[in-house]
Amino acid sequence: MIHLENIEKVYRTDKIETVALSSINLDIKEGEFISVMGPSGCGKSTLLNIIGLLDEPTRGGVQLNGTTVSEYRDKKVAKIRNEHLGFIFQSFHLINDLSVVDNVEIPLLYRPALRGAERRKMALQALDRVGLTSRAYHFPSQLSGGQQQRVAIARAIVGKPKILLADEPTGNLDSQMGDEIMNILMELNRAEKTTVVMVTHDPRLGEKTERTVRLFDGRQVN
Repeated sequence: MIHLENIEKVYRTDKIETVALSSINLDIKEGEFISVMGPSGCGKSTLLNIIGLLDEPTRGGVQLNGTTVSEYRDKKVAKIRNEHLGFIFQSFHLINDLSVVDNVEIPLLYRPALRGAERRKMALQALDRVGLTSRAYHFPSQLSGGQQQRVAIARAIVGKPKILLADEPTGNLDSQMGDEIMNILMELNRAEKTTVVMVTHDPRLGEKTERTVRLFDGRQVN
């Protein structure tokens, strides 16, 4: 489903050149759950952003389902992101002035074919998947950190993406809440056959995934 070929990412300023990723070759199968691990600054989040089409590689190609999407223009890339990819971040990125259900609906606003009633139905269904239907009309400030992350997961899955990308999804949570979030991701992977790519620093969580990709100084070491 995901194919990265000779990915390199270089950040340049007037005086400094920083190689964030070098010679990354990676294949991820449909329905696979993998973790990406390594020390801080090794390129984990950069790799996830490239897979998620949030950033472009300096060199190399990104393929989704056999199509080289790294060559597409911005508008088409944005459409692919919205329809096929879901994102979960360490910081929940919820809008405090909107209710929980309104936050979950946000990705669907970029699908003009969906009517308001259909968007609301899909958002409530996504909240049900993470056990938060009863909090649909609360505001983020009224929720615990674990509940806010579950809202973020509902927002990520509301459009039924084939690929879910999670960047340290348990990083701001205690171990119990982190385990709950991990169980939700594992259930989505099992029940929906969603492909999950998760960046984590926690070896306990990495051990629960099917495969671990390890990075060191921007290079893949396994």
